[in-house]
Amino acid sequence: MMTARTTAVALAAAAGLTLTACGGSTGTSNSGADGGSTGSATAPSGDCSSAEVFCVGLVTDMGKVDDKSFNQSAWEGVQAAAKETGAQTKYIETTDTKDYASNIKQFTDKKYDVVVTVGFLMAEPTVTAAGTAPDTKFIAVDQFQAKEVANVTGLSFPEDKAGYAAGYLAGLLSKSDKVGQVLGMQIPPVEKYAKGFIAGAKASNPNASVATVYHPAGDNAFSDPVWGANTAKQQLSQGIDVIFGAGGKTGNGALAEIAKAAGAGKTTFCIGVDTDQWTTVPEARPCLVTSATKELSKGTADLIKQAKDGSIKGGNFVGEVGLAPFHDLDSAVPADVKTKVDGIVKGLADDSIKTGVTLG
Repeated sequence: MMTARTTAVALAAAAGLTLTACGGSTGTSNSGADGGSTGSATAPSGDCSSAEVFCVGLVTDMGKVDDKSFNQSAWEGVQAAAKETGAQTKYIETTDTKDYASNIKQFTDKKYDVVVTVGFLMAEPTVTAAGTAPDTKFIAVDQFQAKEVANVTGLSFPEDKAGYAAGYLAGLLSKSDKVGQVLGMQIPPVEKYAKGFIAGAKASNPNASVATVYHPAGDNAFSDPVWGANTAKQQLSQGIDVIFGAGGKTGNGALAEIAKAAGAGKTTFCIGVDTDQWTTVPEARPCLVTSATKELSKGTADLIKQAKDGSIKGGNFVGEVGLAPFHDLDSAVPADVKTKVDGIVKGLADDSIKTGVTLG
């Protein structure tokens, strides 16, 4: 089993060939397509089976590569790594879960050196593909590897810690003693965020109630901003004044709705997820006090660089999580709240504070 990186919770700021996707669309590093450029103007363009060409492909989970959440963060990690490694990069956007395997296969058929698969739901197709393509290294984002496979490295995160810190802040900010969550589908990474949030809110405010709503299972669970907005609107109508939106575009829909509420940024707040959504979801800024982050881009980039230099190992790599800055809402957070949250962050970092979260 791969030795896990020490998990830290910290306040932080936070090519030429075209693949025909089954149930998805594609983009390249050099074309300036939807996913943007890697900034690697000298990246070679050629046969990925050649030892001189280092190729990295990414298959998104449901939704777009520019989802302003986990797909986008992983792709930005690919782009960052390409700047250092000269990689030739492409992505395929998955539009139907039944196409996970065929989308991965397009990269392995082309003899890509690295395939990044994004999302818990892609765990089984990733391991299956790894068995048929032993020379390809797979980076499995948000996929814990229960059984070690030599060419699969799972990039996982302690989402419960980030959720706990966000919930602790929410419990202190709430004037109604009512906080809420608008979430994507109930899968382990999302559930860890949610349970951590509940535990943190209860720790800081024992009187707080926490309304938790998961999106029904389905292909649009993480790409349904309308459902997210409507669910947030319902929670606001119930007097809930701090809401955690965690679920790709679904959660983003909730954030945008809360930003339109009376008192946004003064008496009503929202909390983003995965990346510092102050930069990725600017429409949420009126209410966005922080985001529960996980360093998806950094973790993805680090593992790609390890694949390039040959040091990558199968097993699990634990990435970093944290809370984003308060940005323009810094003045809305009382000094004593900042002090208390800072103490919680430090305690989570050194494991003197336990979330108590378990799944199953």
